[in-house]
Amino acid sequence: MSFREEHELHKRRFGRNLGLGLVLAAFVVLVFGLTVVKVTEGDPMQAFDHVARPEMAMPADRQESGQ
Repeated sequence: MSFREEHELHKRRFGRNLGLGLVLAAFVVLVFGLTVVKVTEGDPMQAFDHVARPEMAMPADRQESGQ
């Protein structure tokens, strides 16, 4: 069984696919790195979870002034 020679179009397509794969891999590494930095060094993240928390409420003096 003999393999046919690869067409020139497939060689060009492979080069573009390889370049796109490297760009996507770099994007994934960037997002992962930013996530790791945010989780390890960032402020404690607090989100709305249907529980009243005083530390997330605006202080009374800022509410009166409308800021």
